[in-house]
Amino acid sequence: MDKFTTLTGVAAPLPQINVDTDMIIPKQFLKTIKRTGLGKNLFHEMRYDHNDREIEDFLLNRPAYRNAQILVTGENFGCGSSREHAPWALLDFGIRCVIAPSFADIFYNNCFKNGILPIVLPQEEVDKLMDDAHRGANATITVDLESQTITGPDGGTIAFEIDPHRKHCLLNGLDDIGLTMEKEEHISAFEKALHLRMPWHHHGG
Repeated sequence: MDKFTTLTGVAAPLPQINVDTDMIIPKQFLKTIKRTGLGKNLFHEMRYDHNDREIEDFLLNRPAYRNAQILVTGENFGCGSSREHAPWALLDFGIRCVIAPSFADIFYNNCFKNGILPIVLPQEEVDKLMDDAHRGANATITVDLESQTITGPDGGTIAFEIDPHRKHCLLNGLDDIGLTMEKEEHISAFEKALHLRMPWHHHGG
């Protein structure tokens, strides 16, 4: 999993509430078990018409936002059925950070598993970033996970909260498997230390 440390990128505004996982990636694209390639179908029904032609005025089809890496959106983002394809599609499109007043729990957890940083902020802070994001290609914001700050195009900063354990995992690019290995290293180091202090404690044998 890619580490997440600092991200500077274009923020795209999607001022909708209750964007569900079916809007993020419609069910006809769930057949794949590959994590890559789903980006072109992200927000499929909003992005393409019935002939699979791009709908020009949809946000991510506009030149300014084609390379957006940050999404600013409304409350309860990622609700609906739990599908890990939703974060896969965002990631494959190039989005590494989603900022919203609230997220659906399962989607929120799935983001961390896939190296995406979901940030929860009060509505008025989200509104400020939404305004910034409406500036198109000039809407470059910087998200610094280490210092837990978001810096807007004008240099103003917003602080955000994140669980320390999840922060550690993202900063180090640890998914569930990486975590297990990291824990095992701690355990074996602990056992070695224990063994040195109490050599008469033989494990097994």
